[in-house]
Amino acid sequence: MTKSARTPEWRRSGDCGNGTCIEVAKVNDHYLIRDSKNPANEPLAFTADEWHAFVSGVKRDEFRFE
Repeated sequence: MTKSARTPEWRRSGDCGNGTCIEVAKVNDHYLIRDSKNPANEPLAFTADEWHAFVSGVKRDEFRFE
């Protein structure tokens, strides 16, 4: 991924209260995900299509492990 001149604006869920959260940022046409406990680590990067497929799966409850 090409490094952008913009600084990512990281967001986390309002339900994140114990400090073990993920943070998400959008830079250009990529979505970045990082661990809030280790913000210096390289974030994972996803295309818009990959991100939207993931969000759709979450909304359809496809990630339930029982």
